[in-house]
Amino acid sequence: MAELSDFLADFDSDPGYLDYASIGPLSVAAQAEQRVSLELLGRARFGGLGAFAAQDERMRTAVAAVTGFSPSQVVAQPNTSMGLMHAMFGMTGSVLISAADFPSLPFAAVRAAESMHVLTPVWLDTDGGRVTPHAIKEQLTPSITAVAVSLVDSRTGYLADIEGIRQVIGDRLLIVDAIQGFTIVDAPFEAADVVVSGGRKWARAGWGTGFMALSDRALEHLVPVVSGYTGTDEDWPWDSVPPPTSGAAAYSVSRPDPTAEARFAASLELVASVGISVISEAVTSRVSDVIELADEFGVAVASSRAENERAGIVVLDPPDEQVSLLVASLHNHGVTATARQNKIRLSVHAGTSEETLGMLRDALVSFQTAVAY
Repeated sequence: MAELSDFLADFDSDPGYLDYASIGPLSVAAQAEQRVSLELLGRARFGGLGAFAAQDERMRTAVAAVTGFSPSQVVAQPNTSMGLMHAMFGMTGSVLISAADFPSLPFAAVRAAESMHVLTPVWLDTDGGRVTPHAIKEQLTPSITAVAVSLVDSRTGYLADIEGIRQVIGDRLLIVDAIQGFTIVDAPFEAADVVVSGGRKWARAGWGTGFMALSDRALEHLVPVVSGYTGTDEDWPWDSVPPPTSGAAAYSVSRPDPTAEARFAASLELVASVGISVISEAVTSRVSDVIELADEFGVAVASSRAENERAGIVVLDPPDEQVSLLVASLHNHGVTATARQNKIRLSVHAGTSEETLGMLRDALVSFQTAVAY
């Protein structure tokens, strides 16, 4: 196993970055893969492009290593949203889902319902956007065939109890949008039937990266509505249109981007070599550091303080009339964060440095001074 120090050496971003929940700056490993791919594709030496053909299997193997699914149960996706579309368009019955979830989930459910007329979204009443086993249990009905949830809520930072949700829903399908916790949360993905994530946030693999993993039960119940020529049992189906294959590959439309797959695989291979539990502990420690700074300067924290209910997101909730002051202070001190709906989201990673925390402290000092005057 690699050491945490090896993983931390894979961070190359400038100090002050606290916005991994939006986009993760590319890992050193992903940057190296991008350079190699550009060199290969740019020069196109005789026989050199063959390396691209191996990237799909490499990526699926890397995803399998950190999710517990087998490589054959994984299919590349260009992003999380496309994978969720595949899942929702392939379902029948009713799916229990929060309308307050990140738009990718409710949009996929509604678009599938409007187009296919065999799926019905059932809107879950939540506690401030938090999808809990208790809320789900209270609203389950016999007609509900699936439950969809984000591993980590993008606005509240709430970490869903996947095992608890599995226990209360029984044999219904469980669909997990994992992007806000993928590679930093040691999640029980084996409890889910469909896991979808991109690699542009915490995995730090850039745009165009993603996957969809499906359990045997999901493969049995879902229909690959959008399935292209790469989703059959024939490598090159000329002169005929064969049916989709029976496995996860059925949810493939065309050849995936091998450069994106190489970036994704490289980042995941390092994650697997260190261990997600080790990375998760480091993130937990950094989140605690940020919460302590907020407390020190009297800034309210809207996200959960309990370690079992949080991942890498801290949501600051200053009075409405002070939001612009805090945003300006962060900006003036070079701190990158997300301001939305009068709240400020800070998202940290294991590689968030002491220098970055120092910049956050300076910003909070300036903010406190501005408020006092």
